[in-house]
Amino acid sequence: MDINSIFEIKTSTQFNNMALDVFNFQYDNNPIYQEFCGYLGKSGSNVTAVDEIPYLPIEFFKSKRVLTTNQKPKLVFESSGTTGQLTSKHYVIKPEIYEESYLKTFEHFYGNIKDYCVLALLPSYMEREGSSLFYMVKVLIEKSKNPKSGFYLDNIAGLSKTLQSLDDSGCKTILIGVSYALLDLAENHSMNLKNTIIMETGGMKGRRIELVRDELHRILKDSFGLEAVHSEYGMTELLSQAYSQANGIFNCAPWMSVSIRETDDPMSSEAYGKIGGINIIDLANVYSCSFIATQDLGRVYKDGSFEVLGRFDHSDIRGCNLMVL
Repeated sequence: MDINSIFEIKTSTQFNNMALDVFNFQYDNNPIYQEFCGYLGKSGSNVTAVDEIPYLPIEFFKSKRVLTTNQKPKLVFESSGTTGQLTSKHYVIKPEIYEESYLKTFEHFYGNIKDYCVLALLPSYMEREGSSLFYMVKVLIEKSKNPKSGFYLDNIAGLSKTLQSLDDSGCKTILIGVSYALLDLAENHSMNLKNTIIMETGGMKGRRIELVRDELHRILKDSFGLEAVHSEYGMTELLSQAYSQANGIFNCAPWMSVSIRETDDPMSSEAYGKIGGINIIDLANVYSCSFIATQDLGRVYKDGSFEVLGRFDHSDIRGCNLMVL
């Protein structure tokens, strides 16, 4: 299987063919996934269409080493969690696949990273090891080649001055921030931004009361004079991201897709526009598992775009882009 061809996908036919190739590769080389498929009566011999591929429950990343092939991982990404809470671990064999995935995804939606100054307000991610979001944003900052690109931890006032100065100069700027920190900035430093994208990654991290996304975006738009707030949807268990450029409607890169299952039947599927559990195919996850049943609730539209509406009851609160309804 040619791994590089994953990032050359342009059509649904190419995606479906590659998804079946990846399924067979992972069934043959991932003992955890093979055992899971076996319980469902699925194997490389009887899965002939993408909609027949089983989705591994995301909880497996908390209790198992989800690895395809026996190569040694070079990175381990770990989700955030409260004391005593099990965290997900994503064992990454080839970090260069992750980097290619997020750089090409960014380019797909926003163009050349060198056209931007990238600012990051991710205090809760900077304060721990193993964050895939911190890893991604760090490389985006480096690739931007802008001397003013960088991270901000608690220096909200300094960030405000830099942001306003960049915007006034006409520099295209992206501020990527965790929700509670962006709210802190919005409440203390109102601005009228014309050349800046505000991108929230979700997550109050217990620092503030959870807000529905519409309310969060309204506050940010009002404070920063914006017509829209962007969002990033990603998680520890994935090597690809989806982006929303307005109204909380997300789109994927060509090597990632989202579908919806019935909440009480993991092998079912829901019609377009119906609310259910989010299933994700991320072909960049070629060395872990590309077919994941998340604990997120959402709906998918006919054009492949989707919304994230919350979490299943009794499931852990995820840091990336989840607003409790």
